[in-house]
Amino acid sequence: MTTSQLSFVKSRQLALMCAVVGTLCLPASAMAATLTVMQTEAPRSMDPGDQTATFTADVLDPMYEGLLVRTPDLSLQPALATEWNSDEAGLVWTFKLRENVSFHDGTPFNADAVVKNFARHLDPKRGLAASGRLRAFIDSVTATDPMTVQFKLKKPYPAFLALLTTGPCLMVSPTADAAGTIGSKAVGTGPYKLAEYKSGDYVLEQKNPAYWGGAPKGVDEIKWTWTSEPSVMNMALQTGDADIVNPLPPAFAAQIEANPEMKLNKSDGSAVFWVSLNTKLKPLDDVRVRQALNYATDQAGLVKAIMQGYAVPANSPLAPVTPGYDATLAPYGYNIEKAKKLLADAGYPEGFEMSTIVQEPEARIGQLLQGMWSKIGVKLDVRRMESGVWAKAAFADPAGKQADGTGSVIASWSSGVNGADLQFRPLYHSASASPAGANLGFFNDPALDGLVDKAASTLDEKARNDIYVEAQKLINDQAPHVLLYTTQDLYATRANVKGVWLVPGGQVEVEGATKD
Repeated sequence: MTTSQLSFVKSRQLALMCAVVGTLCLPASAMAATLTVMQTEAPRSMDPGDQTATFTADVLDPMYEGLLVRTPDLSLQPALATEWNSDEAGLVWTFKLRENVSFHDGTPFNADAVVKNFARHLDPKRGLAASGRLRAFIDSVTATDPMTVQFKLKKPYPAFLALLTTGPCLMVSPTADAAGTIGSKAVGTGPYKLAEYKSGDYVLEQKNPAYWGGAPKGVDEIKWTWTSEPSVMNMALQTGDADIVNPLPPAFAAQIEANPEMKLNKSDGSAVFWVSLNTKLKPLDDVRVRQALNYATDQAGLVKAIMQGYAVPANSPLAPVTPGYDATLAPYGYNIEKAKKLLADAGYPEGFEMSTIVQEPEARIGQLLQGMWSKIGVKLDVRRMESGVWAKAAFADPAGKQADGTGSVIASWSSGVNGADLQFRPLYHSASASPAGANLGFFNDPALDGLVDKAASTLDEKARNDIYVEAQKLINDQAPHVLLYTTQDLYATRANVKGVWLVPGGQVEVEGATKD
C-alpha cells in the first residue's frame, strides 16, 4: 500500500474498533469499501426529473433506473422494462415491466408507478426542469395491466428509446414524490440507495441489499464530494482523499498521466461550451451585435489557455461526435475589424456594456472574454456565482433576467449519445425558453422550430441529418450563442480503481466500480 493510499484508509477509520488489551484491531477488510468521487459542483436536486446537469446525473445514477439503460458499449438494454414493441407508425409503444421490484422506501414498482412518473412531467403546472423534452413528444402514458404500460406519441420520434434513459424518465418513488420530499431525499430502485445527503458537503450512498438484480458487485459505499478549485481536485487525487475526480482540470492532465499511482482517462466529448445571449435585451436583440461578439472571440486562444489543448473550437451547436454534425461549417473566424464594423452598422461604434453570469469552474472563460471583447469596445461585467445561485439566475424568465440585467450566461450542454434533438430542442427551440428549458436567451425563430420538429419525426437517418445541417447553419447565422469549444472528456482515477466508464459528454458511471 502506498503512502497516499494509507492516508486515505486512515481518514476512514471512524468505523474501526480497537481492543485496548493486546491492541487487537479489526482488519481493513472489515471496514466498508468506500469510493470517493470529487466533482466540480454540488448536485442541484435529488430528483432526476427536476435537473439537467451532467454532474448531478452522475450522483443520482446509482440510485435510479429507467425502463431502459445504456451500457458501456453504448447500446440500449432492458432495465425496469423487460421487453417492448411499437406499432408500424412508431406512435404506440408497449412495455412489459420487470416484476418483483420495489423502490427504496418499499413502494412497489409497477405500471401505476410508471404512469405517475410520467404524469408529473406531462403536467406543466409541476414546473419540473426536465419535463419539456417529454411533453414535446409524449401524448399519454397508460397502464394496460398491472405490469404493462403503453405510450402514445404525438408524432414519430426515432430517439424515443434513447430518451427513456435520460433524467426525466428515471423512476422515482410515487410515495416520495407525493410527499414532496423527492427533491431532497432520493428514492429510486437502483443498486445503491441514499444514506446521507449533507447539503453543501457530501452525498453518501450505500448498497441496496434488496436490489432486484442481486447484491451489487461494486464498492459498499459511494461518497460524492465537490469543489470549484482545480488545485483541490488535483491534491485530493494525489493524496488519495478522492478515488475519482471528474472532470479533471486540464492543467493537471500531464502530471496525472505520468504518475503510475493514477490513471488519466480521455475521450472525445460531446459537451459544447457557449455564451447564451439574451435576445430580449438590447442591444443583443440585434443579430449584428450577436455576430460581432462571435467574431471578437478567439476560440483557439480559449482552447489553449483554459483547456490546455484538450478541446476543439466549436464550429457548430453540435459536437463532432453527434450524428448530423457538419464538419465543413466555418461560421466565424477571429476577426476584430469585422466585429467592429458589425457593431458600427448596428449603431454601436463605441461598443456597449453587458453582463454575464458564470459558475466558479468556468469563471476563467468570463475573464478571458472580458479582455477579448474589450477590443471592440464591449465592457463585460463578469458575475461569478455559486452553482445553486447561478442555476436560479440562469433559468430565470425574461422578467427575472430583465430585472437583474443578465445579458448572457456562460454554460455548456451535452446531448451525450442521445441524438441531435436533445441538443437543439432544449437550447434553441422557442418552447424551451427558460424556465421551461435551457433556451436561456429566449431565442425564437419559427424556421428553426420547424426544422427541429421536422427532423425529430423523420425516420430516415440521412434525411434527418440533412435537416440538422440546415438547422446548424441557421443557428450559426442567427448567433443566439457565442460558440466557444467542444471539450474532450477528462477524468482521472487512482490506479486501484476498476469498473468506471464515461458516457460521452462527461457523465461518469461508477455503480460497478471496485477498488483493489
